[in-house]
Amino acid sequence: MPNWPLAPVRYAQAAIICIASLASAWAADYTGPLLDAHLHYNEEAWNGQTGPHPLPDVLARMQRNGVRAIVANSRPNDGTKALADAPQTRAAGVTVVPFVRLYRNRADYDNWFRDETIYTLVQTELARGTGAGPYKGLGEFHLYDSANANGPVARKLMQLAEKQQLAVLAHVDDVAIDLLMAHAPKARLIWAHTGIGGAPAARVDALMARYPLLMGELSYRPGLTCDDGQLCPEWRALVTKYPDRFLIGSDTWVNQRWLYYDELMRGYRRWLGGLPPDVARKVAWDNGARLFGLPAP
Repeated sequence: MPNWPLAPVRYAQAAIICIASLASAWAADYTGPLLDAHLHYNEEAWNGQTGPHPLPDVLARMQRNGVRAIVANSRPNDGTKALADAPQTRAAGVTVVPFVRLYRNRADYDNWFRDETIYTLVQTELARGTGAGPYKGLGEFHLYDSANANGPVARKLMQLAEKQQLAVLAHVDDVAIDLLMAHAPKARLIWAHTGIGGAPAARVDALMARYPLLMGELSYRPGLTCDDGQLCPEWRALVTKYPDRFLIGSDTWVNQRWLYYDELMRGYRRWLGGLPPDVARKVAWDNGARLFGLPAP
């Protein structure tokens, strides 16, 4: 027999959910500043300043999209230093947060975690710094097999990052998150794509709860948005549960991503507009600004 006294309550709850969904769909786009927390300016983009995306091109893309700061990490690190050193970058109103990338070339992707010359490269770059100041982090690095998180250089770099309070941008699966954090429990780890392999939202939730310093960067994240361009329900719940723990990024890992930069930023502005304004501002700007000590734009 139906529990009739509870029916009005259930109908009211369903109505609230429906109204919230409609409000998200009709919300105006977010219009505040953006911090692109996952940007590459790789050699094929600039190619000795003769590539298809010289500095004026990429800076114009950032500027017209309201991107006021970027986490730059490039293969090789020359691309990041070009952005960090250029007077044009400051003139465009873009702050560069430089990271040391572990890759001199594509061959390093598969071997960096056990290659001692990579550890030397990182130490050299950290000592040298950039025109925008000292490096603020390491990565992005990849671990195609989570067991490689236990490689000797991977362990040393996590411990170095923890000691020097550097952030780490890691393209890894959820198993590797546990392994990396075991090396350096107080490291400030940014999970690139928050699991590009599609770890369930419940697993992301569990990792966020376990590691208070873990942050999630949301480019390429499978299942993030639904057909209306807004966050899918489980991700909206996760972002509002941890409003201080998420970042956005472009991941311009190939030149095609530069061509779609405007579209990527419009997509972020759309679903950010569907969040409570204070949460949207945190994900779009404040979380990264707090992490890297940036002033208000």
